[in-house]
Amino acid sequence: MATTSDTPAPGPVRTCVGCRARAAANELLRVVAGSDAEGRPALVPDPDRRAPGRGAHVHPTSECWQLAVRRRAFPRALRSGQGLDTALVEQYLTTHAPPPEPHEHRPETGARSS
Repeated sequence: MATTSDTPAPGPVRTCVGCRARAAANELLRVVAGSDAEGRPALVPDPDRRAPGRGAHVHPTSECWQLAVRRRAFPRALRSGQGLDTALVEQYLTTHAPPPEPHEHRPETGARSS
């Protein structure tokens, strides 16, 4: 089995639908297709990773979230229609997201100091 680093990640590895980087499942937020309080189709955060059905994983950052929404990754990953409301996940991310940290998979920008 090929690995991307010298030490494999503990536990299952998943791919973020936003940035497409691989990470341990416990570092990503699982999102499932469900319904909101009024019964309309919506993306629902599943932080405990216990909800039934197909799930998609995304880093719990606004950058990866916005990239996934812009790429229309959730309907494709969840094999559902286009009409999924994103408000529940956006609300979850604003209240539970960790402070911003640079991902290892993003290249550094700017000039290097000598």
